[in-house]
Amino acid sequence: MIRSALVLLSILLLAGSGISEPLTQKERYQRAIQRLESAKSLIDRFYALNHAAKASFVVGKTNAAQKYAEELLKLLPSFKNNWNYGNAVQDANLVLGRVAVTNGHINKAKRFLIAAGRSPGSPQMDSFGPNMSLAKDLLEHGEKEAVLVYFVLCRKFWKMHFGKLDKWSLTVKNGGIPNFGANLVY
Repeated sequence: MIRSALVLLSILLLAGSGISEPLTQKERYQRAIQRLESAKSLIDRFYALNHAAKASFVVGKTNAAQKYAEELLKLLPSFKNNWNYGNAVQDANLVLGRVAVTNGHINKAKRFLIAAGRSPGSPQMDSFGPNMSLAKDLLEHGEKEAVLVYFVLCRKFWKMHFGKLDKWSLTVKNGGIPNFGANLVY
């Protein structure tokens, strides 16, 4: 009941906020790059780099994705008290991990997954959970243990997982790849 009410409230708030997501990955990428290019301050750039790194990777621009993620990591010490800090820790490490998988560097990707799991969380991740795209990539390469450690780390901030982490852990332990749903997009 409470979960349904929270979901409905979130939908209503987003619907009334004028925020709408582009329909295609290319449109998301274009919007993210436009936001990055129009950043007028360091904090605006800090906020824009998350989206630019993730969107660049999704459309196949891995060099740009890596560059944006590395820049985001360099900015982290300046924004430790910012509400977006946990998102930035997660996103930078996930993008760098996904680039590592693409380049065949699985051990490096596992280290980035664990670093992403060490995020302190954020308002979004605490409620809706972390992004599981790198976890899925690693599971597709048979890397169960790192993913299970990542799930344990995510429990520290994702209190509202409503049993998802338990279900996903069981699926992984049994040799499967969970249906991560929207957690592949966040």
